[in-house]
Amino acid sequence: MKLIALETSTEACSVAVLDEDVLIERFEVAPRRHAELTLPWAEALLAEAGLARKELNAVAVGRGPGAFTGVRLGVSLAQGMALALDIPAIAVSTLAALAMRAPMVDGQRILAAIDARMGEVYWATFEVRDGLPQPLGDERVGAPESVEIVGDGWHGVGTGFAAQEGQLAWQLEPQMVQVDAEALPHAADIARLAEAAHARGEAVAPERLEPAYLRNQVALTLAEQQALRDSRQ
Repeated sequence: MKLIALETSTEACSVAVLDEDVLIERFEVAPRRHAELTLPWAEALLAEAGLARKELNAVAVGRGPGAFTGVRLGVSLAQGMALALDIPAIAVSTLAALAMRAPMVDGQRILAAIDARMGEVYWATFEVRDGLPQPLGDERVGAPESVEIVGDGWHGVGTGFAAQEGQLAWQLEPQMVQVDAEALPHAADIARLAEAAHARGEAVAPERLEPAYLRNQVALTLAEQQALRDSRQ
């Protein structure tokens, strides 16, 4: 399997190239520089891997949830690349990729959460099976206090645990064995998940690639901003 993977859904920007068992990646926390970095990195990684564009089997992308602009950029770039190369695209959950930052030990349960701003987090739960995170439910967006998990022994990953002054990490502390509130999704993990998705027949035509925003509102009104500030006092 030979594919290129993009992940631009958060403040981190990353690109990865998978060539059978060889996986290389460029990753940088680079807010507002995703459009500048992604395509040059893609070209550089293909050259480093010794791959021609025509050798690629698919383009994979983190389809969100995440920052609206970043999600839209990643999906648009993946569509353009796949269309130009006449190859399929593979959409991968950004939360699933984030979950890959936790130990991939079968049976491990993971809560992946991304700071969604506006006083909310994007979150989903997973269990590791056959070395990969499998979803335990739907992806959701809501205030940290709305997040609920059952039982203990969970591993938490993602900036959602630092949002709202660490509210999520504080309220779920008794159920967690470890929390990494600095973890961000990587294109290398998008690539590994895309490889498995391709084997399951989940690649699609580029025009069918769709982002996952989870919410339509992308900014608070002035009244909502004031209410949020008041709630923190």
